[in-house]
Amino acid sequence: MNAAFHFDTLVWDWPIAIYLLLIGISSGMIIIAVLLKRQILVVNAVNDSIIRATTIIAPLAVTLGLVILIFHLARPWTFWYLMVFYNPHSVMSLGVMLFQIYMLMLILWIIAIYQEKITDIIHPAWVSRLVRLIAGWERGLDGIMVFLAVLLGVYTGFLLLALKSYPLLNNPVLPLLFLASGLTSAVAMAIFCGLVFYKQSVHSPSLAFIHRLELPLIMIELGLLAVFFIGLIFSGGQKEVAALTSLRGFWGAVFWLGIVGLGILLPIALTLLCSERIKFNKAYLVTMSGIGLCSVLMLRMFILYAGQMVMA
Repeated sequence: MNAAFHFDTLVWDWPIAIYLLLIGISSGMIIIAVLLKRQILVVNAVNDSIIRATTIIAPLAVTLGLVILIFHLARPWTFWYLMVFYNPHSVMSLGVMLFQIYMLMLILWIIAIYQEKITDIIHPAWVSRLVRLIAGWERGLDGIMVFLAVLLGVYTGFLLLALKSYPLLNNPVLPLLFLASGLTSAVAMAIFCGLVFYKQSVHSPSLAFIHRLELPLIMIELGLLAVFFIGLIFSGGQKEVAALTSLRGFWGAVFWLGIVGLGILLPIALTLLCSERIKFNKAYLVTMSGIGLCSVLMLRMFILYAGQMVMA
């Protein structure tokens, strides 16, 4: 097992997988929150637990992810340089620029959501005028946040694509796979937070809407995984070697048992076989959301480690 985590060709290790998971959760929860606002919570979105959880988790996850990334760098004290001097030819530099724009717009989006609460607490007239001005852009901010969240979700895949010497990581399907799995993790996190921290009813419109997204997202993820590996195998050469190597040994067990078994086949089987009473049971939903989060983390770990085992 030690050889699965320590080998000569390893460049990025487990903290990067945590970083990728956190960014996926943030981007996915924003997309889901905007869908909820537009489709279900036409009014009083601020009172919904999923929206409130998103306004906390989305910025917190990005901030924590960046802290992990900064301190994982060989020279973390030089990170400020990336935040001031941009290199359009560097994936990392473009990512930092995206994070800055994303966080700025996220703050404006959160202000628009909590406009009434903010004006009740902070009384200066100029603050109220500024908050009302931002709130007037709320629908536009929704669209901008979805666009930025999608970019952030696919960016995590493009970041690994930059490691061109690793055939398994140099795959154009990877950004889409990470976007889909990020949405899956966001669904799991939203359900978990809604039920555990906010005590939301399992029959609430927002949880019912999110619950309906689970199976389609899992099927999309399954399809993308199939395309990911079929493309590698049929490409031949080192790409085929990388694909077959990743599906054997320790990381092969993680893939087949953890990602495919627990993360895909088990939810599909339970969705098809269980009654509505069980599927809307709080303990069932919390358990499945925990399994979903673990499965997405395992996918990130698998792609990161198995992807660095074979070089071109």
